[in-house]
Amino acid sequence: MAALSPICILAGGLGTRLGEAVAATPKALLPVAGRPFLFHQLELLKRHGAEQIVLSIGYLGSQIQDAVGDGSRFGLDVHYSDDGPVPIGTAGAIRKATPLLGERFMVLYGDAYLRIDYADVDRAAIRSGLPALMTVLRNEGRWDTSNVDYADDRVLRYDKQTHDPAMAFIDYGLSVLTQEALECTDPHATDLAVLASSLSRRGLLAGYEARARFYEIGTPAALLETSAFLAAERD
Repeated sequence: MAALSPICILAGGLGTRLGEAVAATPKALLPVAGRPFLFHQLELLKRHGAEQIVLSIGYLGSQIQDAVGDGSRFGLDVHYSDDGPVPIGTAGAIRKATPLLGERFMVLYGDAYLRIDYADVDRAAIRSGLPALMTVLRNEGRWDTSNVDYADDRVLRYDKQTHDPAMAFIDYGLSVLTQEALECTDPHATDLAVLASSLSRRGLLAGYEARARFYEIGTPAALLETSAFLAAERD
């Protein structure tokens, strides 16, 4: 199995929607099915051919470093990019991590468990010839507000701010970016969603349709659901 492009996992957020659960523990290390969530995520990526991981950390990031170390226990090569004491947003975190990532890399949110063919996503991004790719899922309003207009392997429009009934898809949580994508978007934007929206308006954002629903731990309800799913998958 060919190695994937390096993967940047965004794990520096405060996780405020989880309340007291993250008062002393970063969201990525919350127990899910008896183990830190990040361990499930890293093992999933390893099964799909990942080798190089860059963990973008911030809030309580030293705990993540202590738990994961150099990644050898997972068969991975793990490095760290620290956002610092002041939140710099998802786009800011990616820009800060780019010296560790190279020309092309994947970006994954640190609270998402995505059952997708990561290698095929990587190949699709290369085939597209575009500077960025977003994975999408047909949502029809099921899990959250749909925010993507997608057709023919292109994200035609991505907008998290405006509800449009024509948007049947949702951002799945995995992207492929290049240095070109960062260089041709606003260097002061702090949110990855702003970069993706800009790329979509300019016809520079490829798309890849996921088929399996996503799991995540961003809210107490989602945390319980994901824990139950992973416990059943393990049994």
